[in-house]
Amino acid sequence: MNDKASSNRHISPAKKREDGRLDGLMRPQQLAEFTGQERLKANLAILIEAAKGRQEPLDHILFHGPPGLGKTTLAHVVANEMNVNIRITAGPAIERAGDLAAILTNMRAGDILFIDEVHRLGRAVEEILYPAMEDFVLDIVVGKGPGAKNVRLKLPKFTIIGATTRLALLTAPLRARFGALYRMDFYEQEAIETIVMRGASILQVPIEPTGATEIARRSRGTPRVALRLLRRVRDFVEVRAQGEITGETAVAALNLLEIDQLGLDDLDRRVLRAIIEKFGGGPVGLDTIGASISEESDTIMDVVEPYLLQLGFLERTARGRMATPHAYRHLNLPLPQHVLVGKPNQPSLFNASGSDAEGDEVEE
Repeated sequence: MNDKASSNRHISPAKKREDGRLDGLMRPQQLAEFTGQERLKANLAILIEAAKGRQEPLDHILFHGPPGLGKTTLAHVVANEMNVNIRITAGPAIERAGDLAAILTNMRAGDILFIDEVHRLGRAVEEILYPAMEDFVLDIVVGKGPGAKNVRLKLPKFTIIGATTRLALLTAPLRARFGALYRMDFYEQEAIETIVMRGASILQVPIEPTGATEIARRSRGTPRVALRLLRRVRDFVEVRAQGEITGETAVAALNLLEIDQLGLDDLDRRVLRAIIEKFGGGPVGLDTIGASISEESDTIMDVVEPYLLQLGFLERTARGRMATPHAYRHLNLPLPQHVLVGKPNQPSLFNASGSDAEGDEVEE
């Protein structure tokens, strides 16, 4: 799936331009204002209080988890709690070691450098970052050839906060230099409802609790998605209703967007149907799934798969992805015999027809 197609999904957790315009308004400023992620907040509060008590900069922090859960917001909250400046960049934006050196030499004591998509830093950039994180020094090579000299510059003590959606792609040496690693999980329904109510208050749109519940239910446990759906429902009620978000108007708006009660949209359903209808329920590889529906496998893995796994609609195996009975039931499809008995739909060496033969499918 190309980036443009992904950005057109209302329930995509990827950041859009419209999200950035309202982030500043809706972003909580203090840890107490941050909704959800209670265990992470408790650990983070201890880390912050301990650093304040010692009058030291925070240890380097790494936030990891699916997109849209508030990693950037938490970095801003940490900076506010520590009362320090924060500089924001992204892994792909730091192309050369010199780019990172320019940023680091302008840092002041206690400042925070937030690096989004930290797993996309180049190897040469990482080599510069290691001594900066460990010893707060910057090693620069001046000149070329036999006359080249290594110059070591001292840096003020600062904090790096990294964010990644792909922890497995982070190199082991870089990962080891973060003193605090926190995983961010999908939010509970109640937390998302609170976020929707707060967002509606900021947008000055009247909303009933039933409307917030309906939006939260279809937000995939992701605040960014919830706030985006809130804006789309607001548009709907301003045009077709009386300007107030109720349970009924929220359902009508979200149904019009083809987002079902579990937050699945057309792409999610196409992925599940491809696995079930084209590949007998799996196992099947992501590349094959992507090719069958003309979407990028990386986007399926990053955006579609995590939520389907959480719902229990997909199962990861060594041989590929499999659709679970829950997926069949949600799509109102009959359960084949191999799914009922828990065996993959794969032909054996001695039975070329495998479990695709007619008669294998049975009604639930």
